[in-house]
Amino acid sequence: MITVLKNKVEEISNFLNNEKLKKMFVKSFLNTLETTIEKLNDGSVYVITGDIPAMWLRDSTGQIKSYLKFANEIHEIKEIIMGVIKRQIMYIKIDPYANAFNKEPNNNGHIHDIPKKNPWVWERKYEIDSLCYPIQLAYLLWKETGFTEQFSKDFRDAIKIILKVWKTEQHHEGSNYTFKRIFGSATDTLINNGKGTPVNYTGMTWSGFRPSDDRCIYGYLIPSNMFAVVVLGYIEEIAHEIYKDIDLENESQSLKNTIENGIKTYGIINHPKYGLIYAYEVDGFGNYILMDDANIPSLLSIPYIGYRTNKDPIYVNTRKFILSKDNPYYYEGQYAKGVGSPHTPERFVWPMSLIIQALTSDNNDEISEILQVLLNTDADTNYIHESFNVDNPKEYTRDWFAWANSLFAELILKIVGV
Repeated sequence: MITVLKNKVEEISNFLNNEKLKKMFVKSFLNTLETTIEKLNDGSVYVITGDIPAMWLRDSTGQIKSYLKFANEIHEIKEIIMGVIKRQIMYIKIDPYANAFNKEPNNNGHIHDIPKKNPWVWERKYEIDSLCYPIQLAYLLWKETGFTEQFSKDFRDAIKIILKVWKTEQHHEGSNYTFKRIFGSATDTLINNGKGTPVNYTGMTWSGFRPSDDRCIYGYLIPSNMFAVVVLGYIEEIAHEIYKDIDLENESQSLKNTIENGIKTYGIINHPKYGLIYAYEVDGFGNYILMDDANIPSLLSIPYIGYRTNKDPIYVNTRKFILSKDNPYYYEGQYAKGVGSPHTPERFVWPMSLIIQALTSDNNDEISEILQVLLNTDADTNYIHESFNVDNPKEYTRDWFAWANSLFAELILKIVGV
């Protein structure tokens, strides 16, 4: 199967007129498949994130998404994607508040976190997007192939668990979820005895942590609530078309509309320079943060996750803000300019944010410029890293970050029209 796919990728690379770009595309595309996947005896597939030996619900979806285009013609690819979904659903049923899991109940990971975690769990940082990504992967597999076997009873049960969590976290003060890390940085633990900053009801659903795994300052994380709206639309469609379950369909639609109304009411700020833009986080009491973080979902990724098009006026304004020095995590240097993250050092830009900038652009010059930056900042490794210093790309974080490689491959596939 690797040989078949490798031949296919080599064939696609012939559409590229730059030898280094060809090499980076082939290596990045195959990276997840060659280095991070393990088929297990129960038919599921375990996917490590790269240099961290755990499976993130978010990363595992991002790592595998670029293979969806080949699921119809290569049966083994479809089986791998199905296996990933099966394992993701198993994990959600074990603990829907966890973001990363072990291959077996070996208690690996952050064993000193409070409260004590399940031995299956690597880390129990609650992030809305962790519950979005497995639904997205199953939905996209259906749309790409027409295949529906992934929508099993276990999948339906997991949907109900997700809906229950999201409704519970609309009223976070009544939730039992807390998280404290004794050994780690301040961004790894929630204040207020593990409950996080107090929030007011908005209709949105609360998140303890961002996709970067850093804690939220204000609990209503706007891009993750946007992703929840998109995924609730997927659930609504699955309930209608696959399960024929009017109650599940109505429940999903009602929650989707409530969260959407919360975003519109609390998540849009009138900026004196840019006009109406989306905030990054709000608390429902009138406090908000204007910024963007490189990890996905982000505000920059709004068209990529399917919440709005790149022509939406508020997105256009928000994009201008994000790609300016008014965003506290936007950096410009000798080798690059783009969005970084408080998760990584100052003046370190994330290639993932550059890739998302290209994936959400219609400007060929902008896309070409970003491709050239990616080619020039790999530190001669032919792989994509988590982040790099805009003044010295040989200073970078994470040698082996499979999702970034997969996202780069996804960009190339879009550019060549696959």
